[in-house]
Amino acid sequence: MKNVLRGLALCACALLLFALPACGPWGEHAEGEIVVAAASNLSEAFGEVGRRFTARTGVRVTFSFGATADLARQVEQGAPFDVFAGADVRYTDALAAKGLLLPETRGVYARGRLVLWVPRAEPALARVEDLAEAGVARVAVAKPDVAPYGEAAVEALRALGLWASVEPKVVYAQTVSQAKQFAATGNADAAFLPRSLLREGEGRLIEIDERLHRPIDQAVGVVAASRNREAARRFVEFLLGEEGQSVLKGFGYSPPA
Repeated sequence: MKNVLRGLALCACALLLFALPACGPWGEHAEGEIVVAAASNLSEAFGEVGRRFTARTGVRVTFSFGATADLARQVEQGAPFDVFAGADVRYTDALAAKGLLLPETRGVYARGRLVLWVPRAEPALARVEDLAEAGVARVAVAKPDVAPYGEAAVEALRALGLWASVEPKVVYAQTVSQAKQFAATGNADAAFLPRSLLREGEGRLIEIDERLHRPIDQAVGVVAASRNREAARRFVEFLLGEEGQSVLKGFGYSPPA
């Protein structure tokens, strides 16, 4: 009887082991699902892109949003991403050069637009130059060393000769989403943000002349280590295709140059 019970217990353990998914240091995901590492400026737009892609293909999409440089570092460390969608072509190209992205899947999917967001009536900001006024205490900017939109904000302020007076007021955020949160909660008077994170009527927007900073061209590619390459390729094709581009345009992105 003891031998029978021992045999049943061993069988149960074996079945349990086969039922459990394999787990690497980062965890894994099932077939029919892809994980997309995407820059924080895409959090609103990619929600819609993902919904439509799943409706067309049946492939589920999970997004991991963050600062572009941080996500690129995670790809280098072996994070189980299938697609990398950065906010700057430089990071995508650097990963491809290291063999971490499939070069034939690389594509520029959008050009981002930088704006200054003023969520409240006071202080009365009408121009970027007004940031130098005494009535402005704090300005939220995503860290320029990890977030391309933060880098563009600093470039624009330097080009206007405002950096020396505005820098002491800067509150650095890890991502553009966090920069928006700082301003929304009153921890900053204004924030430099992607146009894509803001809805119509949500505070005041001051457009930043694109000639004041390097173009914010955003590129995508399939991660070479992806276990769902075919589904990942389909996502990139959808993003670069007519429907994906239409969604991005609706969120304030310009077409790739």
